Amino acid sequence: MTKTDVLSLAILGMVAEQPLHGYQIRKRLGAELGPFRALSYGSLYPCLKRMVADGLLVAEGEDSSAASASRRSRIAYALTADGKARLDDELSSSGSGAWDDDAFDVRFSMFGKTDSATRLRILEGRRTRLAERLDEVSTSMQRVRDRHDAYTAELHRHGLEQVEHEVAWLDQLIEHERSATRGDNSTSASAGKN
Repeated sequence: MTKTDVLSLAILGMVAEQPLHGYQIRKRLGAELGPFRALSYGSLYPCLKRMVADGLLVAEGEDSSAASASRRSRIAYALTADGKARLDDELSSSGSGAWDDDAFDVRFSMFGKTDSATRLRILEGRRTRLAERLDEVSTSMQRVRDRHDAYTAELHRHGLEQVEHEVAWLDQLIEHERSATRGDNSTSASAGKN
């Protein structure tokens, strides 16, 4: 997924609940995805404009009688039927784009709207991706040690610790997801016996 695709998905998820103004979208994205996911108005509004042109969103102007003379009328963005279909397609997909660095946090923030099997595939895919990264960082650390560059080695060690921490977190999430799935299956099976 490109950064524009990820932003579009995040916006679709935000406005699925209710129409929002651009400022509200930016504020909620920052609140849900954290301060490290800075979003400028220079990225947001062109994306909103493209999404309206693509028929995914509709721009609804505020009633002019409600807007004061000193304030511009606001535009609220609402999901269209095509936007809802696109969001549903994205939430049911679990390809490699869903667990890439740029997309994973957005997809994870929408796990409440995603079915269990898709969540599990995304978590397992992300874990596999990070396991590959662990191998790369370990190999890179060995090369750095050979050069005797203590600062670069420390930077690599820090990166390795971050990836190890995320892998441990994913292991917990995967186990929880599997346990919940097993619990649902055993509940369904025991209900069928009655």
